[in-house]
Amino acid sequence: MSNFKPLVIGDLKIEKPVIQGGMGVGISLHRLAGAVAKAGGMGLISTAQIGFREPDFKTNFVEANLRAIRSEFKKAREISPEGAIGFNIMVATKHYDMWVKEAVKAGADAIISGAGLPVSLPEYAEAAYEEMKAMGKKFLRRTKLAPIVSTAKAAMVICKMWDRKYHRVPDFVVVEGPLAGGHLGFSKEQLTQYGADSADVEKTYDQAAYDEEVKAIMKVVKGYEEKYDTHIPVVTAGGIYTHEDVKHQFELGAEGVQVATRFVTTEECDAPDVYKQAYIQASKEDIVITQSPVGMPGRAILNPFLKKIKEGERPAIRACFQCLEHCDIKTIPYCITNALVNAAEGAEDTALLFCGSNAFRSERIETVEGVMNALLIG
Repeated sequence: MSNFKPLVIGDLKIEKPVIQGGMGVGISLHRLAGAVAKAGGMGLISTAQIGFREPDFKTNFVEANLRAIRSEFKKAREISPEGAIGFNIMVATKHYDMWVKEAVKAGADAIISGAGLPVSLPEYAEAAYEEMKAMGKKFLRRTKLAPIVSTAKAAMVICKMWDRKYHRVPDFVVVEGPLAGGHLGFSKEQLTQYGADSADVEKTYDQAAYDEEVKAIMKVVKGYEEKYDTHIPVVTAGGIYTHEDVKHQFELGAEGVQVATRFVTTEECDAPDVYKQAYIQASKEDIVITQSPVGMPGRAILNPFLKKIKEGERPAIRACFQCLEHCDIKTIPYCITNALVNAAEGAEDTALLFCGSNAFRSERIETVEGVMNALLIG
């Protein structure tokens, strides 16, 4: 049995304090999220171009994505009728407000939001409740809202703005460190400062330095706990792969962990087998920092596609999906939607394969239950 206490977020109790990180496009959908929820954790569905398999995605991507938010959540709920299931929604995406509202209406237990500061997340969630009330619809509990932050400064900005504008605080906070996969909340200079951008991160990463940042974030959160006389759990993320990693985070004061990379190489993950095998076959030298069209550094596997990008080759962009709020089709190095859809469809040579710093440690296909046990029991 696990020695870790359940993660309690208001009236939401997660028996096993593990949140499966959101991975788009098409990597964490209903199968993975439902399986993690069934195993006692919280499963997250990524809304990033979630409707890419819908027949009208290229011509009507907004409606396709909204439809998929509803259907993926419904299918995840069928896998785990009682478990905790939420959404990861990127602030940087266009129509962010629409994705948030649809997730709330679908019945999400939580929304975790990063890739930018989710300043307006409470406003959009509240608007969804008002729309539901106007239609005579009921909801069992309010969706829990959590920002993803990487620095104490970002935590202070979010808490201060939610306090001032909405007279509330986050239901919980996710702290994502520099070893995470996909888009990172750090500049290239900060990644270098922490030793998180080398070819051998295991040796160069300054864990102690970032631990101090985590403690500073917790101090910010504690201040707002006291102001509102409420409890705000802190969940940590980024490079958490083993039981020892989980223990370290709880020793820092975390009440839960968010894990993504470890769940990719599971039978239940929605990614195609070729994507999972890319993790298993990767060496530590294959995991690199790249600049995403989102405007943030990201961590990914150095495959033929990324090698061409690094050499200055620019793939032809034949259509714009208007997925990002700040994206100039004339200047971006490649279309991130195309690259991530290719990954989800198994076209590895033309795909962007996001991953965490520990992806090279993947050796075999596991099960979600096995991963949960490895993280919490050892």
